[in-house]
Amino acid sequence: MIPVLAAATTRLHIIAAAVGVAAMIGILRLVRQRQLRAKYSLLWLSVGVAFLVLGVSPAILDWAARETGVDYAPDLLFLVGTVFLVGLVVHLSWELSRLEDRTKVLAEEVALLRTEVAEHLGRRGDLGHESGEGRRTA
Repeated sequence: MIPVLAAATTRLHIIAAAVGVAAMIGILRLVRQRQLRAKYSLLWLSVGVAFLVLGVSPAILDWAARETGVDYAPDLLFLVGTVFLVGLVVHLSWELSRLEDRTKVLAEEVALLRTEVAEHLGRRGDLGHESGEGRRTA
């Protein structure tokens, strides 16, 4: 039974390393196509590197679990992953709130500019009408 477990573990490490490499390639393609900003790409590239490192050297996770007093190394991985995802959600919520505020300000500025342009065109139209020219229509 142990050889089957060892083969499964080796296969899992190879899959984790392959996922890390694929994630890094995918992130780099998104950055090259300007679909992902650099500040987010660094975050996701670090996740890809973590997958690659843990896939190539799983003893690092065992060492970290021993050093932190965690009995079962995968529990540490789930804890770190959960903390990472909660932090990411909080950061993205903050970004969303900031962008909503910015969008509201920009919409107000556009409304003011449109009103100003309409008033300007209205005055110009009145002046043109007095001189007999009138406004052009398309």
